[in-house]
Amino acid sequence: MDTFFCVGLFAVACLTLLCSCSGLGGPEYKQPETVAKAQWSEPPGQGLLSEGSIDPEWWISFHDPYLSELVHQAIAGNLDIRVLAARSGVAKAAIGQARAGLLPTVTAGGGTDTFKSTGRPSSTQYSVASEVGWEIDIWGKVRKGVDAQQAEFSATEADWRAGYLALVADVATAYFQIRQFDEQMAYQQQTIARGQKILAIYESMYGEGLIPKTQILQQSAEIRGLQNGLLELQRLRKITENGLATLLGIPADSLRVPRAEQRDAILPVAVPAGLPSDLLTRRPDIIAAEYRVLQAYDLQGQARLARLPSLSLTGRAGSASLALVDLLKSGTFGLSSLLSFPIFDPSVTANIEVSKAQTQVAEEEFRRAVIIAFEEVENALTNLASHKAQSIELGQRRDDLAMVSTQVYAQLKEGLVSQLEVFEVERTRLDAEQSLLANHWQTLTDTLALYKALGGGWPKEVVGAMSD
Repeated sequence: MDTFFCVGLFAVACLTLLCSCSGLGGPEYKQPETVAKAQWSEPPGQGLLSEGSIDPEWWISFHDPYLSELVHQAIAGNLDIRVLAARSGVAKAAIGQARAGLLPTVTAGGGTDTFKSTGRPSSTQYSVASEVGWEIDIWGKVRKGVDAQQAEFSATEADWRAGYLALVADVATAYFQIRQFDEQMAYQQQTIARGQKILAIYESMYGEGLIPKTQILQQSAEIRGLQNGLLELQRLRKITENGLATLLGIPADSLRVPRAEQRDAILPVAVPAGLPSDLLTRRPDIIAAEYRVLQAYDLQGQARLARLPSLSLTGRAGSASLALVDLLKSGTFGLSSLLSFPIFDPSVTANIEVSKAQTQVAEEEFRRAVIIAFEEVENALTNLASHKAQSIELGQRRDDLAMVSTQVYAQLKEGLVSQLEVFEVERTRLDAEQSLLANHWQTLTDTLALYKALGGGWPKEVVGAMSD
């Protein structure tokens, strides 16, 4: 027992001496330096609003109940989100696994030992024993591992929210694409109907001997081309609908999105931009990247602390007897301690170097996440501003061509225009209408991209300088 107390006092003295030195567990955590950005390029007439102006359920701003229903169904059923949630559960359980290193271990057992000598009857000895072992975490090596696992758990939570944000954007993008196909098909059908009216006029003129039959055949071929385009739009809509079903976590071909037009029902919303400083604490992928830097610092500290002595305590108790009834009448007890000094262990030095390199990787990945975030926000702002400006020009072009089409159709009945002019006007009018529809869809997806680039509407989270 005196030996045990001497070893304990020596360990305490070592602890006091070494704790006076700095840097035992590696450098203190600091957020990696990144490039700075003073301001965003703003679309005309769009101001930079505070973070509080972003609604956490920002998709509601589109005022489409069916979209909200799809989003909630995807959140509940999407398999990628479930995988991310399961990974977060694994990381949370691993915290308890890391904390187990702070606790003593207790084992107990019993047995028999039968022996026999020549000329003597056999005899059996019964024994029971228990042992308590505890490696004291005097330098905080195990606690560093716990801190690292807590940082990993926080990173997996941020991964889940990044997946959540991407899922909502993907669902909304697919839904808006389906709505665009609906409107394109509606206009395609209107164009086919106009073509059939023109065909009826040509048939009447042919009956009067005013035009050759070739003009009827050409008009029929034009209508068949439009019908082929309609079939292609129907195919694309079905494929997009199948993709949306997968996002919802249900089999393809089991979702039927009701037909509707989007241009009047789904209007682009006013998107609040964010300040660059807010971006670093709002985007979940950046938050996850920084937590992994913090984890790398903790693992590096744990590797460094492995160079220090370790103190293990072991207590034993047991009893043995040739008669089972006398087994617990007497016993033995023992207590031992071991102070171990790592003199030469190449693996410790190698682990330190590996952890330092992994820390550098984590820091560079954090910087990459930040610089990509800046690019995504700028691209979304640029695209949104450009497509809004283009919509004005495309709308005017569509209106002008609609007037031309009306006039040409009136002149057609009088026989004042050629078939080539009719074809050209109808084709350019269809192209203008389809371009305007595509622009509307692009504006909606630009809005989604900007929300996603800004981290959606998640409340602010700040990664601490050190884990608790």
